[in-house]
Amino acid sequence: MKSEASVMNNHISKKPIMWSISGADCSGGAGIAADIKTGHNLGVEVCHFITANTVQNSSVFYSVNPTSVDILAQQAQALRFDKAPTVIKIGLIANDEQINWLILLLTQLKSQLPNLLVVFDPVSKASVGGSMSLFSTEALSLLMPLIDVITPNLNEAKVLSALNAKNSDIKTKEMAENILHLGCNAVIIKGGHASPANTSQDGHCTDLCLQNLGASSTQLFTLQSPKINTNYSHGGGCSFASALASFLAHGYLLRDAFTLTKAFINQGLLLAPDRADHQTKNNDYYGAFQQGKWPTKASVFPQVISPVYQQIESSQGFKSLELSADEKLGLYPVVDSLSWLALLLPQNLKIIQLRIKSDDINYLEPLIAKAVAMARLYNCRLFINDHWKLAIKYGAYGVHIGQEDLHGADLHAIANAGLRLGISTHGCYEFLLAKQLRPSYLAIGAIFPTKTKNMTGQIQGLKNLTQILSLADTIPVVAIGGINQQRLTQVWSTGVSAIAVVTAITQAQQPLSATKTMQAMLG
Repeated sequence: MKSEASVMNNHISKKPIMWSISGADCSGGAGIAADIKTGHNLGVEVCHFITANTVQNSSVFYSVNPTSVDILAQQAQALRFDKAPTVIKIGLIANDEQINWLILLLTQLKSQLPNLLVVFDPVSKASVGGSMSLFSTEALSLLMPLIDVITPNLNEAKVLSALNAKNSDIKTKEMAENILHLGCNAVIIKGGHASPANTSQDGHCTDLCLQNLGASSTQLFTLQSPKINTNYSHGGGCSFASALASFLAHGYLLRDAFTLTKAFINQGLLLAPDRADHQTKNNDYYGAFQQGKWPTKASVFPQVISPVYQQIESSQGFKSLELSADEKLGLYPVVDSLSWLALLLPQNLKIIQLRIKSDDINYLEPLIAKAVAMARLYNCRLFINDHWKLAIKYGAYGVHIGQEDLHGADLHAIANAGLRLGISTHGCYEFLLAKQLRPSYLAIGAIFPTKTKNMTGQIQGLKNLTQILSLADTIPVVAIGGINQQRLTQVWSTGVSAIAVVTAITQAQQPLSATKTMQAMLG
């Protein structure tokens, strides 16, 4: 007889499966209805557990009618063998009995499905007022360690934070820290419910994500978008949590799922039918959040708030690559020695990168000085990887900086020296951050698994590459990571300006022949 875990694995759908455990809103805007619409629009199959039937409309909340735990348990027993979840989105929990059932269920599922993620939208009040959840803080404290991401709005965050705080008058980041200490792995505090006094002076609202990295370490992600006014926002909080769950189910890292979710919500609010006359007409109708498809337009994506961006915010950006109209860079070899440069520079390349992984200045300085001189002879755009001080000193064409090194680089010094800047990115969050710095080019990867670097959790694939390209505007984009001759054409067809290769040349049996072949393939 097959084990429960093996049966579960054998029946997983080709689409990621989301279990929505939430309430049913009779007006059709929030809860299960929002989750199903969101999941289907984002390519996720949704199975639903109705925790309670809520009686409400656009203006009045009447009652909550909880579902028995026995019925919920029967549904879980049936589905866990047939449609095991990739992600679980939890919304309305009606009482302690349901929480206790959830604790048991999640404990069992996480032992069988170690990659299972749980997103919790802590619904406490209806949009029109009225309490929906009647559970104790004691029961909630036992549930929190099983939650991967919790998504409260500002009002809900204040309540949750107070469970682990001495002072209620604290900033949003401190609220997030207090909530994180309750045991969950990450908290996203949505800024859409901010009062005018807490909204930025230029009419923007801010969403904050604080993620626990272990060993008392956390990482903060902050997104900002213009405040979008509409009466069609009923179910927006549910849609936020189910969109986040959907993107996580597709394998996105939390920072990218967070960014895509914010874009999805912005897109839906902008689709509202009352947007055109909202400022001039008193429209009392409170309608359901407008569902869109996968967000692709740059205009709906948020701004990333980061100290790196603030460092260069007042600058005019970096010098361009001086490409003519419709001109592309083509093949972009990344090599680690002068001997490789000597072999490749005569091949009429438009761009090349010297990447030497060493911190020994005495070793590096003569190499970089020589490399710059060699590239000038062939009028080739030479980018020096990371070592920006030496690149400035010897007048290199440009410098390429990895995401992890941006904080330590003097971007003003690079710009003032007239060097071009290329930046590595891994997903839409980093891409948007880097784009705000207005670099000379943006690199995105790894497109495929690579031999040179462990990119676990950051493989972009062709689909994600194509989606991110739509965010680039006029900045040239370089694809990198695991690209060989067999994959070259399909990557090139996405519309990138350049394809960076490492082992496709350096580990080729005939490097020069491989280079010429790939150049010819790119036209």
